[in-house]
Amino acid sequence: MKIALFGYGKMGKMIEEIISKENSHQVALKISSHNTSDATVQQLQQADIAIDFSTPDAVLQNIASCLIANTPIVIGTTGWYQHLEKVKEECTKVKGSIVYASNFSIGVNIFFELNRKLADLMSTRTDYEPFITEIHHTQKKDQPSGTATSLADDILKRSPTKRHWVNYESPNKDELIILSRREGEVKGIHEVKYISKVDEISISHEAFSREGFAKGAIFAAEWLHGKKGFYEFREILSQSFVR
Repeated sequence: MKIALFGYGKMGKMIEEIISKENSHQVALKISSHNTSDATVQQLQQADIAIDFSTPDAVLQNIASCLIANTPIVIGTTGWYQHLEKVKEECTKVKGSIVYASNFSIGVNIFFELNRKLADLMSTRTDYEPFITEIHHTQKKDQPSGTATSLADDILKRSPTKRHWVNYESPNKDELIILSRREGEVKGIHEVKYISKVDEISISHEAFSREGFAKGAIFAAEWLHGKKGFYEFREILSQSFVR
């Protein structure tokens, strides 16, 4: 496939490196903040698919351009989910092709499933307080991370007491706390805890490199090629761990 890359930072370069090493596909177009004018409809129509790891303030325009060009797009950028329903509606209207995820790592998606199962088990245990922490490198622009908010949303759907998440310490019992830290070159550490007066239950995931995210995005692009529709990444993974 000929792939257009939106965002040529660490993730974009990792995707290009894997493609080059495996000689599996071809990067036909690289769009960064320095050459956004190159992302014309005509240029995008030369690509079989686009992969977006850009920024929250650029991703909506990238999506719109791909829908106009009828170029399928895999979206790894987060921080735009308040527009999710509108994007889904437009994609469906024009019969476009989109796969999105807050995290394309296979390991993280297994972690998501564990989080949902644990939240189901803890839904009647009001003596335990759920709590999320996430640590990333200092260059990460969104806070909290998209992975952390995905974990929170799955807990909120199952909690009888929590109504929304907050990104600070809070005494309010209807608020699910997410605490964020930015330090060094940390690729990503997420932990979900349930704390009671007598003990603590926790699950966590730590990424050692960006390769897992990149390979997941490439897998999603290969899957989406030739298909129409609006999909979340976990929908297309093996049913062995995703319902």
